[in-house]
Amino acid sequence: MSKEWFKFQERIKDHFLSLGAEARTNIRIQGVRTFHDIDVYVQTRYLGEDLVWLIEAKYWKAKVKKNQVLALRAIVEDIGADRGFIVSMAGFQKGAIEAANKTNIKLKTFEELVSDTREFAESEILRAYRERINLLEDRYWSHSKRTRIEYGLRHDVIDTVFNFTGQELLTTARGAIMAAEERDYPIDLQMVLTERKGEAIADSFQQLCNWLNLNLNHLDERLLNAEWRMYENGEYRPNTGRTKTRDSYITELTAKAMMGKLDEK
Repeated sequence: MSKEWFKFQERIKDHFLSLGAEARTNIRIQGVRTFHDIDVYVQTRYLGEDLVWLIEAKYWKAKVKKNQVLALRAIVEDIGADRGFIVSMAGFQKGAIEAANKTNIKLKTFEELVSDTREFAESEILRAYRERINLLEDRYWSHSKRTRIEYGLRHDVIDTVFNFTGQELLTTARGAIMAAEERDYPIDLQMVLTERKGEAIADSFQQLCNWLNLNLNHLDERLLNAEWRMYENGEYRPNTGRTKTRDSYITELTAKAMMGKLDEK
């Protein structure tokens, strides 16, 4: 293996490590029929399922041919991997592209691999945040308006200063996720609340994740403390129903209205 080829493999591995996946180079894997030498072996977990990706690093001057695509397809099938990638510095012949069409073999340049897999990983992270917001919102609305005011989960209508309102925090979080899905940075995170966490602007996905972690944890903590005090006072009487799968959440509709997206499904 040339020094350049080795570095190419390591760049691919490091990219997947940066996404939180497990990645190893130059390993031998036992398939159903035989052993296979894999350039980069990636294991990760998305949507509750374990995924295995096999990557061939082609640091060649020549374009990848059809037979190399067919060979990787056979290896992916023998190992039972979910997807195979051929990452080429020089590109791909027409026959290779046709052989990979509508299969689980993906042909990428390094730049395309980085862009596509990062987008996939980010979409799954945003999905997880949305699931958490859904749960927090159901907990928030499970308590009556009077209870939410009394236990500090929202302001009173006569208040002139808004210390904290869970509805605004959830609406801001949902709007931020919608903007991130469109890669519409910088994202405005400004709120009128005096009790808030993090910066008012997110210039990147990582900054947005930091903001979401801080503020969703903040809301979770306030809910937990409020619910514990309700329990101690004999006033813990939440509506335990959950929002149905096809129904929209209140803060979701509010965020869409603020972003001019109410017509979108």
